[in-house]
Amino acid sequence: MRLDFADERLLGVVAHPDDAEMLCAGTLARARADGAAIAVCVACQGDKGRAAHAAEDTAAVRKREMKAAAGLLGAELFCLGIGDGELADVPVQRRKLVDVYRRYRPTLVLAHCAQDYHVDHRAAGALAEAASWLACSAGHRTRRRPLAEPPALWWMDTVNMAGFEPGFYVDVTESVELKRRMLACHRSQLARGAESDFAPLAPLMLGQCRARGTQAGVEAAEAFRIHTAWKRARAW
Repeated sequence: MRLDFADERLLGVVAHPDDAEMLCAGTLARARADGAAIAVCVACQGDKGRAAHAAEDTAAVRKREMKAAAGLLGAELFCLGIGDGELADVPVQRRKLVDVYRRYRPTLVLAHCAQDYHVDHRAAGALAEAASWLACSAGHRTRRRPLAEPPALWWMDTVNMAGFEPGFYVDVTESVELKRRMLACHRSQLARGAESDFAPLAPLMLGQCRARGTQAGVEAAEAFRIHTAWKRARAW
């Protein structure tokens, strides 16, 4: 079986500037190769994730890094501008993401699952799910018209695969080098690799996509589960 993303509009909703590279950039790249439109929405500024002795304006540094990575992917980039640790499924933040959905009009959303390790990841997943439904409601007013129907939603793998049971895999063998180059854009985070409270990102990313690939019988893969709530799943 091979998924064909042609004519789709994919949106990865992630918590931090380097999360797409870790969990869904390969799938977005494959979709773009199929002819789909692709975009990434980063909820948090990344302002509190910085190396010792880093410049004070970490948020500005990380914004430049995420723009560079999105440029390599060929993805449209949206930023909600929320502080690290301040992300929550609350009305003001729902409205921000609803407006992104109505502007970009995705047919498929990729989001963090509820089992991921980071509080911002879990909050981003809850926010992505809620906003994808509310974006269709005329009663939730923003500057743009509501979606005709909610986009399909896939839950992304957890970082380091902890506690996640894949429902299916996407072969990203041809996108591993792109994922590596995108991750290399995040120099401020790669500089934290030797810190005791932080994991080296490149080996973690490469090891994860190769482990999922081994499970799926290919060189490299990204793992997902379908959100199966009524009116939220799609046949492919």
